[in-house]
Amino acid sequence: QVRLQDAGGESVQAGGSLSLSCTPSGFTYSGNCIAWFRQGPGMEREGVAAISGGTKTYYVASVRGRFTTYARRPNTVRLQMNDLQPEDTAMYYCAARWGVCERSGEIREADFQYWGQGTQVTVSS
Repeated sequence: QVRLQDAGGESVQAGGSLSLSCTPSGFTYSGNCIAWFRQGPGMEREGVAAISGGTKTYYVASVRGRFTTYARRPNTVRLQMNDLQPEDTAMYYCAARWGVCERSGEIREADFQYWGQGTQVTVSS
């Protein structure tokens, strides 16, 4: 049974940093795709970053240069978020799918079978 444990969300001030973690069980990032999604108040859930096979990364424009996702042995994926802004306030989820990430870089909710429970990030101005 695949489970994803995401954690690390907190309340921070604008300009601050946070590091989220995603620890799968029954699943490994090696050879597969793990992505980060977020859902802000009144917003649809959007994919913001993904890592394929533990190495190749993808980002949406709104977070590129501020967010970094990376894999750490034995089996954790992290999302380092810098220069956080109030518009980054959201529930953040890690998600996983078997096989590599979509090579186009699109991060689509429908492509992921497994989801963490979410961790809340709140950024105050």
